[in-house]
Amino acid sequence: MKNLIKLFQASSLVACCLLTACATKIPEPKDLTAYRQNMPKSILVLPPVNNSPDVRATYGYLSTTTQPIAEAGYYVFPIALVDQTFKDNGLANAAEIQQVSPKKLHEIFGADAAMYIAIKEYGTKYQVIQSVTSVEADAKLVDLNTGSTIWQGNARQVVPSNQSGGGVIGLMVNALINQVVNHSIDFGHNVSASVNQQMFQPNAVVGNALLFGPRSPNFKKDGVAK
Repeated sequence: MKNLIKLFQASSLVACCLLTACATKIPEPKDLTAYRQNMPKSILVLPPVNNSPDVRATYGYLSTTTQPIAEAGYYVFPIALVDQTFKDNGLANAAEIQQVSPKKLHEIFGADAAMYIAIKEYGTKYQVIQSVTSVEADAKLVDLNTGSTIWQGNARQVVPSNQSGGGVIGLMVNALINQVVNHSIDFGHNVSASVNQQMFQPNAVVGNALLFGPRSPNFKKDGVAK
């Protein structure tokens, strides 16, 4: 019996260790050799392709992309200028814009690289007693001289509505108010800013966000932070 107890205790200890290791595991750095070899000074952010049911997603998300990329140390082409240039050339749809060849984009804008974004989730979902706003996007950075992808990223944020008191009735009223307010205020826009910070802002885990760019005080020629 004592042996069985010891065996059970040992097994439990091993299981706890394994669970702790899984919970604290840090993602392995990506291979960024091509990124470092083709370090862009300027980035053209293309309008995101919207794969969510919310029609506000493309521009609601796009408006929050330039700040974290610029803060990482890159020149980012102004959204209004890029948007108008595409419209002047008969392109107003994000999917069509992302089909333009890298060579053509380089000729038109003179950018070193372009950021391609696909929105997977965007907007607020309403349930009986609560609402949840979720935003998820994939992104890839393409070198416009070679047409090759030099970096890829993904980020997702889920934000529940603020809960009020008053029991079930109070929660239902709060969810209803959030639903009405969201028709005039795009909650997904605010969450998008957090998603882009998470996806683009350089961090300690090299490769899971952008590297510091040439305009950053943290930039080194090998693409690694000081």
